[in-house]
Amino acid sequence: MTGGAGPAVLLLHGYPQTHIAWRKVAPELARDFTLVIPDLPGYGASRPDSMVPRWTKRRVGTALVALMERLGHTRFAVVGHDRGARAGYRLALDHPDRVTAYASLTVIPTLDAMAAVDHRIAAKAFHWFFLSQEADLPERLLAAAPDAFIDAALAKMAGGLESIEPAALDVYRAAFRDPAVRHAICEDYRAALDEDLAQDRDDAAAGRKLRCPVHVLWPSKDWPGAEAEPATGNPPIRNPITIWSRWADRVDGTPTGGGHLQPEDAPEEVVRSLRPFLLQNAGTQASGKPRS
Repeated sequence: MTGGAGPAVLLLHGYPQTHIAWRKVAPELARDFTLVIPDLPGYGASRPDSMVPRWTKRRVGTALVALMERLGHTRFAVVGHDRGARAGYRLALDHPDRVTAYASLTVIPTLDAMAAVDHRIAAKAFHWFFLSQEADLPERLLAAAPDAFIDAALAKMAGGLESIEPAALDVYRAAFRDPAVRHAICEDYRAALDEDLAQDRDDAAAGRKLRCPVHVLWPSKDWPGAEAEPATGNPPIRNPITIWSRWADRVDGTPTGGGHLQPEDAPEEVVRSLRPFLLQNAGTQASGKPRS
């Protein structure tokens, strides 16, 4: 889906959704930006010819660069939520001359996320470790009750299924009923704990950073105590801004209300925060200099 006018912005959705996750945000951003809103490879209506080799975030990023080129956008900003944010920062690391600005919704880099896992996080985010099990055990289990699984996932993320309009929920369920989509999602999570994690580790060891400005949004209820310390104004160690500052030199951001599904739970706050960031940075080079 494309629309709007102005500097190009690529919007990338997360698990277990499709591009319609941006339905409450896109109309407002389209007033100032040209939006490109795809389904991630294998999700929704996206149908790659093959899942071999695996669609790692690196491969997804390369495909998205090709998509943007075909649409006439050689430089663009990237806004990603959940899995889309992971594809987005890999794209920005691998193609720094393409990305003018990057925004992460609810996500810290996979390397940092895995380093923080304890039994509480593992219980809360069990799907990471279930979906990443060797094929095809997760696929066979998911086939038994796809609606029950996606409903439970969305209800947990949204604080209840009543937070998602029935028409949108129908779209998410219909996509997840497709065995090819479920397999693609499992491959996404397998890549996260294999190739994606290794690439993050290599970049961290080499000191590679995102060269573009980075904007971070996170749901305050999922990161209690992550706001700036009143005495110093500095973010605590576990603040997402602090974490992202190890990956980029120019990082800002803010917590929002709602839950994990920020574009659906807190769209007004997301737009209010993203618009000034994108207006300032989406039309600039990755170096931060205005485009000629």
